[in-house]
Amino acid sequence: MKTFEGSMTALATPFRGGKFDEAAYRALIDRQVYGGTSVLVPIGTTGEAVTMTAEERAQAVKVAVDAAKGRVPVVAGAGSNNTAETIESVGRVRDLGADGALIVTPYYNKPPQSGLLQHYRAIAKAHPGFPLVAYNVPGRTGVDLLAETVMWLCDIPEVVALKEATGNMARAVDLLEKCGDRITLLSGDDFTVLPFIACGGKGVISVSSNVAPRMMADLVAAAKAGDLARARELQVQMNTLHKLLFVESNPIPVKWALHLLGVFGPEIRLPLTPMSEPQAVKLKEELARLNLL
Repeated sequence: MKTFEGSMTALATPFRGGKFDEAAYRALIDRQVYGGTSVLVPIGTTGEAVTMTAEERAQAVKVAVDAAKGRVPVVAGAGSNNTAETIESVGRVRDLGADGALIVTPYYNKPPQSGLLQHYRAIAKAHPGFPLVAYNVPGRTGVDLLAETVMWLCDIPEVVALKEATGNMARAVDLLEKCGDRITLLSGDDFTVLPFIACGGKGVISVSSNVAPRMMADLVAAAKAGDLARARELQVQMNTLHKLLFVESNPIPVKWALHLLGVFGPEIRLPLTPMSEPQAVKLKEELARLNLL
């Protein structure tokens, strides 16, 4: 079963005049591929999938697959808090040519661990042979996919990787202890790339790599190669950028940063609003400091 690792970008989605901006999306994807990004991850949280229509989400996946042109894999967001709906969504992204699907733990309804396990089993059973990346982000979903449950997920061949976004290195060690190399562990936090890889991770699904793809690709490569000095240098160098990209709800800051870089316009959909002026000034100064402007 194919899996995914390295510097993976949770793509932001450009809008213009209230509509999906295909030309800007293609430009962003080219920038990612040339910057060393190993996997594209469209229509997740960073991609504002929750405020896109089903037609827009399908269009974004179709464009990502076409723009990638086989150069890098595409793992499309397809999760929801409804198992039947998730199964349908996975089928759509599979039909559109995605190489895998990112499946967040069901949010709001707060299922027990047994429910989480059955959720992923049902999706895998409906789509045999199609790679799935489980996604644990308790800060957004209100439910935590525990290491003991992930251990049982390892017995599902389709669940090839886990995006772990607790920022907890003790959790990373627990996952390594219980799962070993049976599942690919991916950091879901830009702040923890180096320590997470040191604890057995194989990469990151990153927000910051939208803005600095080469820096993040180099950080991941150095960490995986065991070049601690270089990886530490890059982790520290990017630390303030990471903080500023999460000083307001994601993807507010990253979309403003991409606007400042001229990648695409600043448009963001309600209920999110553009970045506040004081933080926007700090972000621009940090982009300048990193020679990204």
